[in-house]
Amino acid sequence: MMDHHTGKLYWPLTMTHVEKYPVLSGKEKVQVAIIGGGMSGICCGLVLARSGISACVIEREQVAGASTSANTGLLQFSNDVMLSELAGQIGRKDAVRFYQACVHAVEQLAIVAASLPGGTAFRRQRSLYYASSEQDLPKLRAEYDMLHSNGFAVDWWGPDDIASRFPFRKPGAIVTSGDADVNPFHFVQSMARAGAAEGLLIREHTDIVSHTATNTGIHRLESADGSSIEAEHVIYAVGYEPEELRGQLVKASINRSFAGVTRVQQSLSPWHQQMMIWETARPYLYMRTTIDGRIVIGGLDEENPNPVQGENARHKRIRQLSEQLSNLFPMLDSELEYEWSAAFGESRDNLPFIGRDPSQTNVYYCLGYGGNGTVYSMMAAHMLRDLIRGESHPLEEIVGLTRPTLANV
Repeated sequence: MMDHHTGKLYWPLTMTHVEKYPVLSGKEKVQVAIIGGGMSGICCGLVLARSGISACVIEREQVAGASTSANTGLLQFSNDVMLSELAGQIGRKDAVRFYQACVHAVEQLAIVAASLPGGTAFRRQRSLYYASSEQDLPKLRAEYDMLHSNGFAVDWWGPDDIASRFPFRKPGAIVTSGDADVNPFHFVQSMARAGAAEGLLIREHTDIVSHTATNTGIHRLESADGSSIEAEHVIYAVGYEPEELRGQLVKASINRSFAGVTRVQQSLSPWHQQMMIWETARPYLYMRTTIDGRIVIGGLDEENPNPVQGENARHKRIRQLSEQLSNLFPMLDSELEYEWSAAFGESRDNLPFIGRDPSQTNVYYCLGYGGNGTVYSMMAAHMLRDLIRGESHPLEEIVGLTRPTLANV
């Protein structure tokens, strides 16, 4: 089992009460067993429960306790791979279809958030995606043209447009509408409570050590203490735990990133509409605000699967984030009260892994690898529900495990 994060997290401290769920005990039976109680697993569980499908989420530790706690909560339809680049990779038609699915997933997240009691700090937002340098400007403008020509809700801002709204000037930017931000820890906890109230079983502190299938096609999952659950279908929503994956899921990279949260700001008036902000440089800097007036900032990705353990080494990177925030907003308090290093996964073709196991009947994967993991989670929940129902899904050829783009990477 890998370390998902180190440091001082912010989101878990925003809730005074966190629901606890029992361990798997004895023998249970459901239509769908979901391994993993993070964003992906709970999204799947809630969608299945609301669709009348009996399901059980099985979590080795606590719900929302792993990578979800380090999620920075930006929900965007734009992806780490630009639409124009993705079109060159999988064709224009499929690239547009995938981006449209991301737009739809953000809308579905908004619908779910509105249905949850107690609030989730979910807010509809716009995003500013700026060119980090003059050299990046033609690429960003081409991306705007492709987004606009395919009906996505985007605007183009030149240097004067940006400078008139923010205390910094950049060569150009795409402004996207229809995005959102959320408290990811609160969101998952609220979805879990709602799912449990609608019949979803949740079992915490349950480590699945065996998965076998009977001659009749029933899957049997056994825990470390000998308890078991039988299911017609199994979904692996195990996040960034590659050693846990069955079948042919390879060609993914686990890296690490850094994030921090400031103290509550006296005023965020210099921050136009509290837009989410990111850039064309790779690795990119990204920023957002919170409902209580803080700033969340992240970036400085490194090709290492292990979060930084040493406090001094981690703080050195975090100081760089603080400096970048100060460069853009010199009038704001850039001191970070919370800071962490976290693992994150990326597929080598920039798409999530969602769909059937290529070698095992009724086994599926819900792995939102990439910077848009929460959006992918909601996309996956509806896609896998349809596949479990025996229906086809238009995204299966794009994000499935046997997709052609994985053949040469």
